[in-house]
Amino acid sequence: MTPSTDQQRIVIKIGSSSLTSMNGEVSRRKLEKLVEEVVRLKEDGHEVLLVSSGAVAAGYRKLGCLTRPEELHEKQAAASIGQGLLIETYSDLFISHGYVASQILITRNDFSDENRYDNARNTINVLLERGIVPIVNENDTITMDFLKFGDNDTLSAKVAGLVDADQLIILSDIDGLYDSDPRKNEHAELLKNVYEITPEIEAAAGDPGSAVGTGGMKSKIDAVKIAMASGISSFLGKASTINIVYDAVYQNAVGTYFEPQEHTQNLDQKKQWIAFNSGPEGELTVEHDAKEAIIEEHLSLAPTGVHSVNGRFKKGAVVKILDVTGEEIGLGVVNYSSKALDRFINNQEIEQMDFEKAAIESELLVCHLDTAVLASV
Repeated sequence: MTPSTDQQRIVIKIGSSSLTSMNGEVSRRKLEKLVEEVVRLKEDGHEVLLVSSGAVAAGYRKLGCLTRPEELHEKQAAASIGQGLLIETYSDLFISHGYVASQILITRNDFSDENRYDNARNTINVLLERGIVPIVNENDTITMDFLKFGDNDTLSAKVAGLVDADQLIILSDIDGLYDSDPRKNEHAELLKNVYEITPEIEAAAGDPGSAVGTGGMKSKIDAVKIAMASGISSFLGKASTINIVYDAVYQNAVGTYFEPQEHTQNLDQKKQWIAFNSGPEGELTVEHDAKEAIIEEHLSLAPTGVHSVNGRFKKGAVVKILDVTGEEIGLGVVNYSSKALDRFINNQEIEQMDFEKAAIESELLVCHLDTAVLASV
């Protein structure tokens, strides 16, 4: 295919297993291959952002470990050494081609707080618009397991949504998505195009990650689901394949392309943050009529539709919206605190000041439709 003249914003994720040598250390040769392909895309006019693993692999020998450490504190210490070495290598390689790289270390809290989320988005946008190549990684030095994204597959999908990317390319040590496990079935076939993540695909993707990386096929499918819900095309392919990145952008690569269908609900930035990053602070159970109004009639949620409130939250918090059977039907930003809603449900008057302000502005609603995100995404 002839390269398109249309500028695209591309997020490339590469895992540790695709960056390391036989002895587990970061391979400069593999980084050179990746950088050269990114440079080709840059010269075609595209904006490129890397989500790169490899900090622990780059640093553990400098820490004095003969093998990749297993203990959390040793991994974090290795990452603190390796992250600097990794970004230095990337920077040297990009400078040799006339481009500047930058480092962005992110934690899950940076995504769960809306102000920090917006700030990260603004910063990355400036870098991309100025021709810089941002290199993103989770801040492994300080992030605890229970506060992690889980793996860089998930991080890359959320970053792709954050920057309104056109395409997410996930590189690993596998060729793509197969209809069954190729390690167990020699007749397994590579799926070239996927337009929907079905239960069968999810069930077939339950394999563990490699010995070096943290994300297996399941994490990649979960990442693709996030990207597709955000209207972003994705590609999964083998990092060692010649020209894999460049060919993936121009639809010529061997691997699996994931394309969101035209009728897929594309989430704007606000809804992406609510759906994938916010961290609900409480729950609202709604009456059956309210559920129908939200899903079928696309109406907002009024206080009279609330059956019960669970948890303590303030006005502006994100909450889960459940039906009376306990099924999650969506997430939304509330206009009232849990205390005010409890008072309303118990036939007590909502605080007079809030009520008057809401009446004047015609906003006597718990959640507006434009902030209610159906859980089906």
